[in-house]
Amino acid sequence: MVRIEELADLKSVHQRQAAVLALWRWRAPILAFELDAEWGIDRSVLESLFRLAASPAGEHSDRAYRRVVAELCTAPLFTSEVDPDTVQLFQLETISNLLTFGELLDKPGVDEVERVVEASAGLASYLDGLVEDSYYSHPSEEAHRQYLADLADRAGEGYFASRHFAVETACHGALGVLPGSAGLLDSPTGRKLLALCEDFGEELVTTMQWLRRTGH
Repeated sequence: MVRIEELADLKSVHQRQAAVLALWRWRAPILAFELDAEWGIDRSVLESLFRLAASPAGEHSDRAYRRVVAELCTAPLFTSEVDPDTVQLFQLETISNLLTFGELLDKPGVDEVERVVEASAGLASYLDGLVEDSYYSHPSEEAHRQYLADLADRAGEGYFASRHFAVETACHGALGVLPGSAGLLDSPTGRKLLALCEDFGEELVTTMQWLRRTGH
């Protein structure tokens, strides 16, 4: 996980971009699966939140994000009890992190950014636990074992936690050169980092599909 000291060294706009990239790693997993109809959440609302988060920082995009969050919070999900399955749990945690990003807009600071970043890393570690506890062998178990064997300095962490750290580190290393006035979708480097997060997200989707098939 990117250390809080490293985040604190970034400009506020780059701290925000670090939070957006943390969110983006879970964009594919939340959108790849149908949302529970009883939650009353339209997929387009979530897509809008991701897009607005990656837009240039400023009052216009912040207002739009808050407006979509207000719409989201009127959904039945927020006034009813839910008993999520494994995939839905990840969806709910990602929705929660989107709401946390909204709080960051009202109270910018490294602590709020860290909450978003830590939540993303925590989900990756949780997925490792689910894979480890499964009665079935993961289809890519050997490849995952080899990946971890090549990371002597990350010994003891699971595959997805290690992959998350690698993606996070790559993103963090490029944040300083991103234009502060542009959104992540508006610069070649920003789009490259989003694609890196998206690729990781697609890998998460594959494992979540496997968990659902095997009935974890």
